[in-house]
Amino acid sequence: MPKLTVEGVGTYDVPEDKRLVLALVDEAGVDQMHACGGHAKCTTCRVEFVAGEPEAETVAERDKMAEKGLTGVRLSCQILCDHDMTVRAISRLADFPTREDPGSRPADEIEPEPEWI
Repeated sequence: MPKLTVEGVGTYDVPEDKRLVLALVDEAGVDQMHACGGHAKCTTCRVEFVAGEPEAETVAERDKMAEKGLTGVRLSCQILCDHDMTVRAISRLADFPTREDPGSRPADEIEPEPEWI
């Protein structure tokens, strides 16, 4: 079972291949943003990797990050917890005082259907 360490929060066992965005919410109890519902459309689910950054990414993540001109961060909705990793949760509901909630719960599977690169 992979271990997810969230800087300043703790370390948690996560079911193999669980979406990182859901592990942050479910296992770590982080108020992680996911305004688009985990469809790689908004970039609110950003995290910074401290250790264990996955090499693979989805085409949807690559394209959205390029469109927004973002570097040095990843989209937690497009990452599977398949190994130990340490992240910094940098996009939390508490950081968006005008929002009432972090977004609708993402599906268990990565959306859109992942094309890995």
